[in-house]
Amino acid sequence: MMQNKLSAGAQHRRALKITFALTFTYFIVEVVGGLLTNSLALLADAAHMLTDVFGLGLALFAIWISQRSTNAAKTYGYYRVEILAALANALVLFGVSFYILYEAYRRFQEPPEVNSLPMMIVAVVGLAINLTGIYNLRRGSKESLNVQGAFLEVVSDTLGSLGVIVAGLIMYFTGWYYADPIFSVLIGLFILPRTWGLMTQAVNVLLEGTPAHINLKAVEETMRAAPNVAAVHDLHVWTITSGMESLSAHIVLAEGVSLQAGQKILETLNVQLKEKFGIEHTTIQIEAAERVKDEAKF
Repeated sequence: MMQNKLSAGAQHRRALKITFALTFTYFIVEVVGGLLTNSLALLADAAHMLTDVFGLGLALFAIWISQRSTNAAKTYGYYRVEILAALANALVLFGVSFYILYEAYRRFQEPPEVNSLPMMIVAVVGLAINLTGIYNLRRGSKESLNVQGAFLEVVSDTLGSLGVIVAGLIMYFTGWYYADPIFSVLIGLFILPRTWGLMTQAVNVLLEGTPAHINLKAVEETMRAAPNVAAVHDLHVWTITSGMESLSAHIVLAEGVSLQAGQKILETLNVQLKEKFGIEHTTIQIEAAERVKDEAKF
């Protein structure tokens, strides 16, 4: 069984908690403000804020679950829950973006009057909270898909707040209420490609694909270059959760090298794989050259 260690997401749990508390408080304020001012842009921003609340809560829940001890039924533990949370966040973001686009389409047909000044005040407060969230999560987003999902939601909501402020200024000074659905569309469209990127990364982990930052050919060449290694086959590298890569492979020893010398070779390979590629969890099977030749005869 795999030994429990802190995942990349778990190392940023405190930042997630602070951002969650701020976001949840402001979500309530923004919903009330959107209803009172009749602003779709503000309600769209509140919808994004709701996904922030959901995403941050889900990220924290996934981190809590992922730290449960391994057992005979879950030999890798519950680390993959963090990846499932990232995928869930992506799906929610897709749903919210499409809903905003639909609502904007309806408002283009008959844009209602919007009370722009209170709308802008609420959005400015939201912008400050979102910027705080970005600051708190910026490091974790580079290390964990789970945190990246929450971070992307906060970023999208920050842009939403900026859009609401600009739309509010336009409506306040010109009375042109089409600005409200236009900026709602921009908010909805901006996050879609980033959400797609998050979803494809999460799916790649769940399908045990080779991590994007690891060159499999370079890994094989590094292993083959180790002393007394003649060949490498059945090489696989996959991600358990963000920041935790695993490797399995078979290595064929050079002719004349005994299996007893394999321990020293394994130690060398493990050091090289950790230093060059950050791979700490390895399962490497050693095969003698003579045995491989004998098997090839049949």
